[in-house]
Amino acid sequence: MRRVSLKVFEHLHRLDLSFHLERRTGGLSRDIERGTNGISFLLRFCLFNVVPTILEIVMVAIILLLAFDASYMVAVVVAVVAYTAFSVKVTEWRTRFVRESHALDNRSNSRAVDSLLNYETVKYFGNERFESERFDRDLEDWENARLKNRLSLAMLNSGQAFIIGLTITVIMWMAVRQVGRGEMTLGDLTMINAYMIQLFIPLNMLGFVYREIRQALVNVERMFSLLKQKPAVVNREGAQRLQPQGGAIRFENVNFSYHGKRQILHDISFDLPAGHKMAIVGPSGSGKSTLARLLFRFYDVDSGSIRIDGQDIRDITQESLREAIGVVPQDTVLFNDTIYNNIAYGRPGAAEADVYNAARLAHLDHFIAQLPDGFNTMVGERGLKLSGGEKQRIAIARVLLKNPPILILDEATSSLDSHSEHAILSALNEISEQRTTLAIAHRLSTIQDAGTILVLSAGRLVEQGTHQQLLQLNGLYARLWSQQQQEEAIESISTARNERLPVD
Repeated sequence: MRRVSLKVFEHLHRLDLSFHLERRTGGLSRDIERGTNGISFLLRFCLFNVVPTILEIVMVAIILLLAFDASYMVAVVVAVVAYTAFSVKVTEWRTRFVRESHALDNRSNSRAVDSLLNYETVKYFGNERFESERFDRDLEDWENARLKNRLSLAMLNSGQAFIIGLTITVIMWMAVRQVGRGEMTLGDLTMINAYMIQLFIPLNMLGFVYREIRQALVNVERMFSLLKQKPAVVNREGAQRLQPQGGAIRFENVNFSYHGKRQILHDISFDLPAGHKMAIVGPSGSGKSTLARLLFRFYDVDSGSIRIDGQDIRDITQESLREAIGVVPQDTVLFNDTIYNNIAYGRPGAAEADVYNAARLAHLDHFIAQLPDGFNTMVGERGLKLSGGEKQRIAIARVLLKNPPILILDEATSSLDSHSEHAILSALNEISEQRTTLAIAHRLSTIQDAGTILVLSAGRLVEQGTHQQLLQLNGLYARLWSQQQQEEAIESISTARNERLPVD
């Protein structure tokens, strides 16, 4: 059970991002739980029930053959064959109800987990009743499926009991007739009755075991179907470890589409020299984050290539590639653990001094000093006990601790207020001086210092240059800059007015 659980767990981490974007966590955990329990049942009952029962049936049949005439053994063999055939046939028929019940159990469990993970959203819209009704509808479907399962089980049990009862009646009738004719003593009758009990109690248990084994196989089948999922991104045969030599990045005629249905990137080419900072900007949906995902090799390009220090990332191991890249995502999700352990996750086994130093560089030390439990403060599931800015600073500290040669900043200051943003930008600028940095930005004011700015629109590279060069082009970047400047001016005026309002 332990080895299979570990194998499935490791395999799930090897699967590509598409699988995890489409998964239902509650149903997935249910499949793994039932699968491991199914393996336990199979091993336990096959060893301690099935083998001894078969041995017992054979021995009783031989004794009846040797001690009495062959008609008793024939009756037993016919009964065992009829019992087995009926059990197999009906069990196979009712397996569909077991599958349906499991599928609906997964759905209801996924609904419950999804609703609880989005507790705040449910509260924002006052949709507790709506969530309860949806969950109850799923439970009603599950209830109906379970009812079919139980009724089919009752039918199976009744049929098995009928075959056993009929066989015992026939054999005892045969024995009574022989006693009446003086061909058999009452002691022989008692012995046959004892052997019938000895035979049919374990046979009945065998029917139960087969039924449960078939159900366990369904559970195991669902878990092993996870292992059949093939990851879309795999290491090539003979893939070598990345040998970083500064972290120069080159995109060469890159085209990409998700599942081949919608083209996201069109013939993207650019060079990011080692130790330089490049920013990527553009309207929402232009493909900015997709570039980062391709560089991190969550997906493989459809055509073209991505190289780091001249090495095609498809020819190197994913592990070594990701060791060399640090990511500060836009939406930071933390583990339900302490602040210290969440930061230390960037480099497991790091010295305490390094963890504390990373927190200081991310400007977390003042915030942590105000907490009663300090670094031992639990952040809650997905970090919900912390604000967006605090979570983002923990993400930055985690990357600082990892200390990679390449940084990807995916709108890394999007959840920060102006004061925190300036502090974090100062820290990020300081640590990115010696690193190759790719910054994806929505607020253009945060990337003015970038050596090169790429402007994407509808997946195409439409402009590139420095901040001043792009403003002089008077193109898309200039329009985005002007629009954001107007929005910030309006926001500043509104803030100033609110500060001057008299307090009642």
